[in-house]
Amino acid sequence: MAYFDAASAVPLHPVARQGLLASLDDGWADPARLYREGRKARILVDAAREAAAEAVGCRADEVVFTSSGTRAVHTGVAGALAGRRRVGRHLIVSAVEHSSVLHSADAHEADGGTVTQVGVGRAGLVEPGAYAGALREDTALACLQSANHEVGTVQPVAAVAEVCRAAGVPLLVDAAQSLGWGPVEGEWSLLTASAHKWGGPAGVGLLVVRKGVRFAAQGPSDERESGRAPGFENIPAIVAAVASLRAVRAEAAQEALRLRELTERIRSRVPELVPDVEVVGEPGRRLPGIVTFSCLYVDGEALLHELDREGFSVSSGSSCTSSTLTPSHVLRAMGVLSEGNVRVSLPPGTAEADVERFLDILPGTVAAVREKLGAPAPATAVREDVLVVDSLGKRCPIPVIELAKVFPTVPLGGLVRVLSDDEAARLDIPAWCEMRGQEYVGEEKAERGCAYLVRRLT
Repeated sequence: MAYFDAASAVPLHPVARQGLLASLDDGWADPARLYREGRKARILVDAAREAAAEAVGCRADEVVFTSSGTRAVHTGVAGALAGRRRVGRHLIVSAVEHSSVLHSADAHEADGGTVTQVGVGRAGLVEPGAYAGALREDTALACLQSANHEVGTVQPVAAVAEVCRAAGVPLLVDAAQSLGWGPVEGEWSLLTASAHKWGGPAGVGLLVVRKGVRFAAQGPSDERESGRAPGFENIPAIVAAVASLRAVRAEAAQEALRLRELTERIRSRVPELVPDVEVVGEPGRRLPGIVTFSCLYVDGEALLHELDREGFSVSSGSSCTSSTLTPSHVLRAMGVLSEGNVRVSLPPGTAEADVERFLDILPGTVAAVREKLGAPAPATAVREDVLVVDSLGKRCPIPVIELAKVFPTVPLGGLVRVLSDDEAARLDIPAWCEMRGQEYVGEEKAERGCAYLVRRLT
């Protein structure tokens, strides 16, 4: 089985396993106690904190170990907002942040705060100027991921941090996807990360709060982790997490070159091997191991199941997968095709032969899914000079399939009106138009759902 979902979780690194087992004997006691067993546990925690600080590029007393990366985000956002409440209650996030950041923003808004979402282009990249334009006198905090978890786009953190620093606003960086590859550049103020993203054990997160940043931990606290992460530390897991971070960093430069070559191979060959595919994400500024593409006329869940049967573990941001009924918020913000979406994220050590086998089986797999899915005979009617395609009650990718099947019958300059109540159509029909060189006229309200207008240009 080829595991191609490293953006979700990386298999436990051998060094993490060794560190976990080695620290079980000495890392079980309370590190806050002064007796011998407590001192042994404290030595392990202190050494892990020093090593984590070195990897991040900060002071050891700025590092807090949390129970997960999500907990680090929630704690960091809430604490920074509370610490700067006198300034105001305005929060800035990008539209493609990890759900943990967006959930924190939702909670802040529900509590009376205000939130500005900064949009992105079709490559998923934010513009530093957009952050500058979103800053206000009452802005308490800005958040920006170092790299996107779905399409691999690396964000201009240093430039955004400089914009925020000039305005006196702290920037929280979610570095979950990138920290294993190297430290985050720029004058950021807070940073979060998650150990299972680089081969450490699940259940360990990092929260870094720079000295001088106003921070007020929310909720009940105790004397542990500077009062910012209450509860007994999982010392063996912390030791294993930091040990694996140091190990992957030592291998990062060489492994990044190898994985970039493999993902570039996928990016360039998939459109050659499979018709009607859109490769998404920034082609240059990207993480080494992530490549994402979407296939027209394909059900995302069916495609993932077929790839799983062929021995490949991948993920998807399509709305037609079992875990969601709406397209990925990342793909939606980018305005790219969402149907038949596949994210390939290669873990360190991925064999070249596995990538080649993936490219060998992908065309037949996509073709088989398209053939099995078929295309129901579209219900059509002529309304003056507009061809109407009724796809109400049909899920992705049926509306686009029905549009494509009737389109050859439309005269040049003619319009097609696609009726759909599937949210994915709002992304997929304009994406189809761009791929086909046709004009997407826009949408209008219908008695049920929406009507999407497409004009034939070629």
